Amino acid sequence: MEFFDFGTIFFLVAAIVIFVQLRNVLGRRTGNERPPFDPYSRRVEAKDEAAQGENVVSLPRRKGEEAENAYAAIDAAAKPGTALNRGMRAIRDADPSFEPKTFVEGARMAYEMIVMAYADGDRRTLKNLLSREVYDGFVAAISERESRSEKVQSSFVGIDKAEIAHAEMKGTEAHVTLRVVSQLVSATRNAAGEVIDGDPETVAEVKDVWTFARDTRSRDPNWKLVATEADD
Repeated sequence: MEFFDFGTIFFLVAAIVIFVQLRNVLGRRTGNERPPFDPYSRRVEAKDEAAQGENVVSLPRRKGEEAENAYAAIDAAAKPGTALNRGMRAIRDADPSFEPKTFVEGARMAYEMIVMAYADGDRRTLKNLLSREVYDGFVAAISERESRSEKVQSSFVGIDKAEIAHAEMKGTEAHVTLRVVSQLVSATRNAAGEVIDGDPETVAEVKDVWTFARDTRSRDPNWKLVATEADD
């Protein structure tokens, strides 16, 4: 014992006490303990789980498959391989928002507005719906009619048929031609109120071929009438 002084014995006892306390606090290993927490490995696992979750929810599509899905509405409106189908596909490539059904619905509304605005001499409405050349032609006809003090009385009954007949890209401009069959009551009266054209009591069938266009580079989504002709 001569080798141990009081200080040595004190530190030895203190070490034993600390060891016992730590053992009570931490407990004994049984072989079922979880491995030590590794923040880096958890980040890696979280990324792997997220990647797996994304793959389960949405698998990447092939480019060809995405393209065919984009043309589905066009293929439903025109047989694949036809000139009309190719024309509409070209427009769809330049303007991803183009869909035949939506276009026809909008064109039907525009058709009625233009027909009635022309009958009423409503230049303001026509200016928003027609190209410059077509607008000038319509206004010239309205002005000539007004110079003779003639008035047109029209009642729009409805559209029996409206279908796309032709579609193509001309540079950056998309052109779509619509064949329309409508029902209209129309009569033109002179200054004395006499009917000089049409019949105010008869519903007449009107067949038109109208072409609408828009610049696909423009932010303006509206189409304008650029050409009209009667469909015999």
